[in-house]
Amino acid sequence: MWTLGRIWIYPIKSLPGVEVARSLLLPAGNLQHDREFALVDDDGQVMNAKRTPEIHRIRANWDLVNWSVSLAEMSAVTGELSIESRYHLDHDRLALTDWFSSFFEMPLTLVQQPAGGFPDDTDSPGPTVVSTASLQTVANWFPELNSEEIRHRFRANLELDGGEPFGEDQLVPGTGQTLPFQIGEATLFGTNPCQRCVVPTRSPETGAVLSGFQKRFANRREAEFSSLSNRARFDHFYRLSVNTKVQHTQSQLIRVGDTVKVTPVPT
Repeated sequence: MWTLGRIWIYPIKSLPGVEVARSLLLPAGNLQHDREFALVDDDGQVMNAKRTPEIHRIRANWDLVNWSVSLAEMSAVTGELSIESRYHLDHDRLALTDWFSSFFEMPLTLVQQPAGGFPDDTDSPGPTVVSTASLQTVANWFPELNSEEIRHRFRANLELDGGEPFGEDQLVPGTGQTLPFQIGEATLFGTNPCQRCVVPTRSPETGAVLSGFQKRFANRREAEFSSLSNRARFDHFYRLSVNTKVQHTQSQLIRVGDTVKVTPVPT
């Protein structure tokens, strides 16, 4: 029914991500390097896009082979981009932290957690899953946007090709259950439909809010609710993609092009 069409990882939480052809699904639940880093203030609070829309003005170009990132900022006044600065994620850690502290005009620390990362849902820290058909349908609800911008607003890790819109909802089992499915050699367990926050309402380029986004999304999601979806798991309709967890002790490889297989729930 599906094949794995795209893999996205976000090495620093809330910053732009990078598309990769393969990744390891780690025993802690996260894809390797996904949300491995986070910016933390002096009070121990993680800097994220939910509370800090200015983060959308940061551009990040990743070179994971050389373990480096090039950063630039878009001016809030002119919209122009600054000259990129390149940093090695290990060797230039202090300079990298200084760049972020200067941008946000406050002291910040770049913290690292390779095993597990910094997920939003600590009960289901696995990669989020959505279908290309779902993203295209959502884009049709917003003529002022396109599928690529919708993709960057919702920031799912794994994008599935094939099937009907919102068909990934069938990976969500009944309350208190998990549903196993395979992507290549990896086994994941779908847990719940992902509740969305304020971030998808904003432009991933500027942070500008699209008025009425959440209401329009929820109304159309309810009106076009899939017959494959478990309605009992939707207390509201501002939800897109599926949260997951893993239950393995060794890293498992997933690759673009892998077949997705759903294990039927015993009756």
